Amino acid sequence: MPALGIPCQSGGTGRRAGGMEPRVFELFGPAGGSGGTGARGKTKGKKAGKGRGRSSKSNNPPYLPPEAEEGNIEYKLKLVNPSQYRFEHLVTQMKWRLQEGRGEAVYQIGVEDNGLLVGLSEEEMKASLHTLHRMAEKVGADITVLREREVDYDSDSPRKITEVLIRKVPDNQQFLDLRVAVLGNVDSGKSTLLGVLTQGELDNGRGRARLNLFRHLHEIQSGRTSSISFEILGFNSKGEVINYSESRTAEQICESASKMITFIDLAGHHKYLKTTIFGLTSYCPDFAMLVVSANTGIAGTTREHLGLAMALKVPFFLVVSKVDLCAAATVERTLRQLERILKQPGCNKVPFMVRSEDDAVTAAQQFAQSPNITPIFAISSVTGESLDLLKVFLNILPPLTNSHEQEELMQQLPEFQVDEIYTVPEVGTVVGGTLYSGVCKEGEHLVVGPTDGGVFLPLKVCSIQRNRSTCRVLRAGQAATLALGDFERSLLRKGMVLVSPEMLPTVCWVFEAEIVLLFHATSCRQGVQVTVHVGNVRQTAVLDHIHGKDELRTGEKAVVRFRFIKHPEYLKPGTKLLFRAGMTKGIGHVCSLQVIATEIGDP
Repeated sequence: MPALGIPCQSGGTGRRAGGMEPRVFELFGPAGGSGGTGARGKTKGKKAGKGRGRSSKSNNPPYLPPEAEEGNIEYKLKLVNPSQYRFEHLVTQMKWRLQEGRGEAVYQIGVEDNGLLVGLSEEEMKASLHTLHRMAEKVGADITVLREREVDYDSDSPRKITEVLIRKVPDNQQFLDLRVAVLGNVDSGKSTLLGVLTQGELDNGRGRARLNLFRHLHEIQSGRTSSISFEILGFNSKGEVINYSESRTAEQICESASKMITFIDLAGHHKYLKTTIFGLTSYCPDFAMLVVSANTGIAGTTREHLGLAMALKVPFFLVVSKVDLCAAATVERTLRQLERILKQPGCNKVPFMVRSEDDAVTAAQQFAQSPNITPIFAISSVTGESLDLLKVFLNILPPLTNSHEQEELMQQLPEFQVDEIYTVPEVGTVVGGTLYSGVCKEGEHLVVGPTDGGVFLPLKVCSIQRNRSTCRVLRAGQAATLALGDFERSLLRKGMVLVSPEMLPTVCWVFEAEIVLLFHATSCRQGVQVTVHVGNVRQTAVLDHIHGKDELRTGEKAVVRFRFIKHPEYLKPGTKLLFRAGMTKGIGHVCSLQVIATEIGDP
């Protein structure tokens, strides 16, 4: 596969692929050797070595994009023996970068603020890393060297630049939490891959690794996921994997982890498509992992799942599984097939094959910054091939939201979306879901609704659990379960929300949406019934009216009016919408609501 000209760091500017000067790509592009070794790889037909003349280096110096004021990426030329005043200033700067990255920051040592790759001698680099280590200790963080590269610009002696990951040691369960939805056709190896990642043991080739993930007897018997399950993979402040190996419990993983990846295992079979859509719309995943079997290629629901991720604007990466079952030519054919689909006009993605640790680091940083980059991994859950590359990628993968957006959400009133309802012995009614905005504390009084009559009922949050361990405070964007004590379970349903009474929530039967009809065999007319997915809401609605048209055909846009047929719902303008009926599918967003008055019922 040809090398992709993508910048390693863009300081949060989100540059697109193709804007990088080729010489820098030799240093930080995917053609390099494994990360952290300082090995120098070869670019296509050209050595990235010392054999080039000095004049060409001076005329065309290697560089990165200039350092950005915001974001979690910091350039430092050198950090050799700083004064006490300078050291305190550097520590304050590190705190800012960690806050911007929600507990993570990347330092480029040997790089000027304008992005020029100058490099340091071995002694200077050693002293700079020692200072960086002291700074990290001061703020309660650990450092991990991601990779080193030699530069020979304007120097006869070898000089290096080093890329370092700084990660905060967690306190009081304030680890960085990323949600990854796992998509793919039935029998592509999704649950087995998650079992291997989270249990720390390879599969035996007959599905042993997936048994702990299944929730129902019929799933174990058929080997097919039909419900939504959650699995966690932790990384400590040094980037080491923390999972269920060594008999760890979920609580121990949470206590030790600085970063948590929560995998949302979704169903691959077409008859469970509504469950998969609910998982994508309701649980608000940060990323999606599309698993494709190497021996079958793109089959079944693969295209449909790819389309859903793109329609809901969830960034996705690809994992080609079961490479141990196939000849190299078969794997290569599947990879070429994926590349063709990704490059089609509807996708417009740049495939990025990850073959080394260096590629994994570059892919993780570019994936979050550029919407066009799509990393591809070829792995085996039986032999363990390339699983370490996937773990490196997940470890470095940064969050999509910055600290400012997170703070703004936390300033709002609490709004918790109900996705699951349980009855737990000696605990009572428990609801699972995601806190969309605000902060929710143990003992807080909220209202839940709407009921079939459009009423909100008061309740008290008795206790909170995140990843199966107790938590006192829940912050915006975090998923958790809330214990509601003796609140009557029959009054609850999926699609409800828990909100602050101060919010004065409103509900609606009728709403308008701007939609695009993705597919219909003939034409979509007024009066048709469709299943509407809006966040955690899933209900049948009637297409009441199409503004300015009599009918809609595939690919056409329009503003339409929907009316729920069973009970009113709590919606917000601007929310993404997806609707379907058989093979008919469409996407859009909510424009306006015809709100009706609500009341707070008796407890």
